[in-house]
Amino acid sequence: MPSLPRHALPLVLCLLPLSAVAQTAVQAPVAADGPRGELFAPGVVSTAANETSASFSADGRTVYFMRGDYASADTTILTAQRTAKGWGQVRTAPFSGRWRDSEPHLTPDGRRLYFVSNRPPAPGAAAVTVARAGQSFPGANLWYVDARADGGWGEPVHIDGEINRLPTVYNPSQAANGNLYFSAVREDSGGANQLYLARREGDGFAAPQRLDIGVGVKANRMDPAIDPQERFIVFAGNEGDSRGAADIYIAFRAADGGWGKPFALPGEVNSVWLENAPTLGRGFGELYVTSMRPQTVEFPKRGDDPAAIARRIAGPLNGSRNLWRFDIAALLRAHGVEETPAPQR
Repeated sequence: MPSLPRHALPLVLCLLPLSAVAQTAVQAPVAADGPRGELFAPGVVSTAANETSASFSADGRTVYFMRGDYASADTTILTAQRTAKGWGQVRTAPFSGRWRDSEPHLTPDGRRLYFVSNRPPAPGAAAVTVARAGQSFPGANLWYVDARADGGWGEPVHIDGEINRLPTVYNPSQAANGNLYFSAVREDSGGANQLYLARREGDGFAAPQRLDIGVGVKANRMDPAIDPQERFIVFAGNEGDSRGAADIYIAFRAADGGWGKPFALPGEVNSVWLENAPTLGRGFGELYVTSMRPQTVEFPKRGDDPAAIARRIAGPLNGSRNLWRFDIAALLRAHGVEETPAPQR
């Protein structure tokens, strides 16, 4: 979830009390066909604040995610641990907490974690800032930390060069071969966010190339999640048929090496509310989506009072961004994608 102008939307508050408690699964509204959704770790990871961008360690026991205020003006990367009792032990990631950090992504082998930040790209430099229409707001560049032998993380490293030449770079996602996908606003993006690929070259990356998929550069495409073997890509945007402000789409690799026509994911993945920041879990077909969908409203209500209003606003399904889990394994298999062995650490 990048800077405010990209995803700024009115906050929609729900109108029913939240009955779910921490570690209790909350089901999305029933859909006729396709994947059903489940609110991820309600009350622990998904809370009344904004949460996006779930990324899991290679063993699946640690999740990195972003938490911020309703406007996403102040964001921090957090971690949570999975135990026999469920998800808990929420802490600030050791490399975060001082700058506007977001969108963590662990590589397929778990040895590197990419993220987005407005922190100064070099000692003594100013924080990354975007100037637009006479105003300025925090920008975004890609950074990474490498895993240490003791299980911790090294110091954050700024990706120098063409990738971060502009202050509007978001949502890194790396394939197993080192190719780095991200979204950005660049000179060839038609004034919108577009998807880009920077191929791995030695210890660095080649100049990014725009991915030509979909209806053209006028569409807003963002937040790529690349299959480790690059067989498919999931992203957020509007290809002309979005049910809400943005939907989650998938495109499969074509026989000629390009990309097939993207289509919106079926079932409960998309709603009339905003969906963005999709990520892939460690299990085959495991998809995590950020959604602003609130608790379903039915009128007339049973009656309201200030205490009831305060309770539901304090719960996750209050119109803030939450993380939802979906299983798209059947869809992947229907398009010829089969499970592959997990990469070795």
